[in-house]
Amino acid sequence: MAAFLYRVGRLAFRRRWYVALVWAAVLAAVGLGALKAPGAADEGFSMPGIESQKAFDLMEQRFPGTTADGATARVVFVAPHGAKVTAAGNRKAVEDAVAGLADGSQVASAVNPFQAKAVSKDGTTAYATVTYKVAADDLTDASRTQLEKALVEARDAGLTVDAGGSAMDDRGGAGGAAEGIGVAIAAVVLLVTFGSLAAAGLPLLTALIGVGVSMATILALADALGLSTTTGTLAMMLGLAVGIDYALFVVSRYREERAKGRAPQEATSLAVGTAGSAVVFAGLTVVIALAGLSVVGIPMLTKMGLAAAGAVVVAVVIALTLVPALLGFWPNAVLRRRARKSGPGDAETKDNGGTRWARFVLRRPLPVLLLGVVGLGALALPMTSLQLGMPGDEAKPTSTTERRAYDALAEGFGPGFNGPLTVVVDARGDDDAKGAASTIAQEMGATKGVVSVSLARFNEAGDTAVFSVVPSTAPTDEKTKDLVTTIRGERPGIESATGATFEVTGTTALNIDISEKVRSALVPYLIVVVGLAIVLLMVVFRSLLVPLKAALGFLLSVLASLGAVVVVFQEGHGASLLGVETTGPIMSLMPIFLVGIVFGLAMDYEVFLVSRMREAHVHGESAHQAVTSGFRHSARVVVAAALIMIAVFAGFIGESDSMIKMIGFGLAAAVLLDAFVVRMAIVPAVLALLGDKAWWLPKWLDRALPRVDVEGEALTRAADTPEPAPAGQEAAHV
Repeated sequence: MAAFLYRVGRLAFRRRWYVALVWAAVLAAVGLGALKAPGAADEGFSMPGIESQKAFDLMEQRFPGTTADGATARVVFVAPHGAKVTAAGNRKAVEDAVAGLADGSQVASAVNPFQAKAVSKDGTTAYATVTYKVAADDLTDASRTQLEKALVEARDAGLTVDAGGSAMDDRGGAGGAAEGIGVAIAAVVLLVTFGSLAAAGLPLLTALIGVGVSMATILALADALGLSTTTGTLAMMLGLAVGIDYALFVVSRYREERAKGRAPQEATSLAVGTAGSAVVFAGLTVVIALAGLSVVGIPMLTKMGLAAAGAVVVAVVIALTLVPALLGFWPNAVLRRRARKSGPGDAETKDNGGTRWARFVLRRPLPVLLLGVVGLGALALPMTSLQLGMPGDEAKPTSTTERRAYDALAEGFGPGFNGPLTVVVDARGDDDAKGAASTIAQEMGATKGVVSVSLARFNEAGDTAVFSVVPSTAPTDEKTKDLVTTIRGERPGIESATGATFEVTGTTALNIDISEKVRSALVPYLIVVVGLAIVLLMVVFRSLLVPLKAALGFLLSVLASLGAVVVVFQEGHGASLLGVETTGPIMSLMPIFLVGIVFGLAMDYEVFLVSRMREAHVHGESAHQAVTSGFRHSARVVVAAALIMIAVFAGFIGESDSMIKMIGFGLAAAVLLDAFVVRMAIVPAVLALLGDKAWWLPKWLDRALPRVDVEGEALTRAADTPEPAPAGQEAAHV
């Protein structure tokens, strides 16, 4: 591996113009393809195998055209204090607003609340449902303006008016300001780390090129592969983060080799052969973690994982080809000014903060290990009370109209009104379909925790009915989950009595089913991903205990980060500091996101840090000396890489959407804990306690595993004699 990558780096350096032109051509080609490709479709969310999805599929089959994914808006009207919406003046204002809402080419219908009996019992609140012919992403600015205009006119009449629903989505999302903040902080970290504008700018430039290629490819193939508009979000976030990190490690190793007196071409080749090997295996662990998301069985999550894995592959290839090519153009520009003037130095043997920290840990490994494990364990404890769900409008800030509409409906119609259950009765083959549907509705209406049951609506064939069940508790309340379980538990008795069957769906039931499926998929996912990564790390480190230690350390950090998420977003401690106004269940996909993304990134730090220790050990240093050497060469760069990751993820905490806040906080916390507690403290402590045993591998396993020479032992032997730079070459490239 190291020898092959050495030749790749050498070729890229010597043929730098060709490499640069090839990447420019690739970027132009995929960019042109993205511009000409049809827009990505919003395919919606589906999860095969759960009851809610089966019920939804049955509705689409038996009620063709009625479950189209058109945008909706639920407009809520609240009368002034002491008045009622049924009063003549208020009623006229509501009806005028509904007429205005119906006035649009994309509007399918706008239901008058007085005709639909959508008025609260006390007469203070009413709501109108507006249905559109197109999906939310396809709503024109004119339609959105018309909706806002109707709301403003009703407010001017003295009513309190707010709206929720998919039509209110602002089509924004993570990526703009959040990514900008992350890039800005990354630039500062790189500048401080390298002390050179060129060295700081090169990783940013190559990372942005990689993200551009990845995102343009996703957009170009979106229609052909059925990718949705959200597929590229994870690819953009991870592509930027790992793209910076991988280039950072290659450039750092290049500067180290130059400090030893090597010529630019040889230094570049060695950097790609050694650090590039670590980049390849680190990238493979990330790809394994992301591709493993397919185990969960959620099509959207699978596509997001594969797209992000593709972005990581692009970042690896760029680090191995474009980075050495750019070093060929400016071989001295990435060096510190002092190094450019004074030439080779003793940077490879000089003590720094990394060596001082390593010696501190090596002197007292047991206390450091115990403190790290106990600290992470304490953070992980709240995870035992983890409640999964899908936060909706109730989790948005009270400054949003969606949240105010949610609160108004809950106050006027009861907390369960915002999350009704939809029951689909399949009476095909039953002689009395209406009687069966009526019996089922009566049984559910008598169930404890049910407030009301709507009239059943039948399809044209008369063999399928749909009705709504309104719980007495809020959508995210544990009692609502128990109610769904109770209703489904009554199915065998009802089926035997009526001959008809039923399924329960709706947003609330769907969220409950998703949470259960994710919970059941988490353990198989961990086994697949961690198992494959352990095998990969055994190949890299030629050790049995180091990969096991890496996996256990990751589990500690991910559980601790989940505990931190629970403390803030579920229990509310410190929530106000992050702008979180409402606490509740944790997003169902959060554990999978954390495990998948953070596992890959954690293995990045493991490979980069421990591979230098392995390299030093292979070259004759004792186990303790190898730990110090690894920290001397890698600690500063790993810290910089972690800070960049944290900056990219923490930028999303500033978003208004609570789920984006949660993802940003969780990922930033996980990287912080894994990089600084696990990799920088627990790892050296464990290696110090194990000594030479850390690098033990059974002989039969040693023979079975392929040898890849990640530490570049052969390269180092061949390059022990520094290759002097040709006269005048240094100045020619400054």
